[in-house]
Amino acid sequence: MLDELYQEVILDHSKSPRNFGVLDRYTCTAEGNNPMCGDQLTVYVDIKDDIVSDVSYRARGCAISIASASMMSSIIKGKTIGEVNILFDKFHKLCMGEEVEDDDDIERLRALSGVSKFPTRVKCATMSWHAVREAVDNTQ
Repeated sequence: MLDELYQEVILDHSKSPRNFGVLDRYTCTAEGNNPMCGDQLTVYVDIKDDIVSDVSYRARGCAISIASASMMSSIIKGKTIGEVNILFDKFHKLCMGEEVEDDDDIERLRALSGVSKFPTRVKCATMSWHAVREAVDNTQ
């Protein structure tokens, strides 16, 4: 039952991605690429006073990579760069099958935790997160 709910969340985000496109103004950008799956992504982040004021992305790829980018872009808005980096670490652990302390953000991302059973899909789920981390780290 829970697996079905998670599948629905992933399909919803992949069919109707949030924050898709290029921001009119952004302070940093980075690219992600997963040649094994054919996923490609560019993230656009606008940082104001150490806070992610807006974020978007352009991507093509599998349902997992698009859903993850959509979820990531919704969750990191309003977060500080430090909070984005902490969330990246937690999400990466979640995707690797490690225990992670639950909070509202992790609970929303738990739909992607099933990739831990499929090591080749971990890159699909984490690609947008690696890109956004690179983008925000380049602003410091």
